[in-house]
Amino acid sequence: VQLQASGGGLVPAGDSPRLSCAVSGRPIGRYAMGWFRQAPGKEREFVAAIVRGDAITRYADFVKGRFTISTDNAENTLYLQMNNLKPEDTAVYYCAADRSYYLGEKPDYWGQGTQVTVSS
Repeated sequence: VQLQASGGGLVPAGDSPRLSCAVSGRPIGRYAMGWFRQAPGKEREFVAAIVRGDAITRYADFVKGRFTISTDNAENTLYLQMNNLKPEDTAVYYCAADRSYYLGEKPDYWGQGTQVTVSS
């Protein structure tokens, strides 16, 4: 399976962009999916996940109430709706897929990352 992330860019604080992750090679419903991010000088961290073939989601505390993860099976695409962005959300965002029911700490597949820069 291959993952292609898109939708990043330079946005003002308070903006609400949406990231996309196009999945090719297998149906998205066969994988637990998620988003991680890595800010400059920091380690990669978990952002949000959705279980395999269902709508159960979980979020990192720092994005709860602001970000929403979802999938579109018809489009075979994963989304991350980000609302009320803050400068501290600046990072490279990576989508990931896991053959397990839950997204693990080390998913099986990774997208290439998309840069999100939030200006204050």
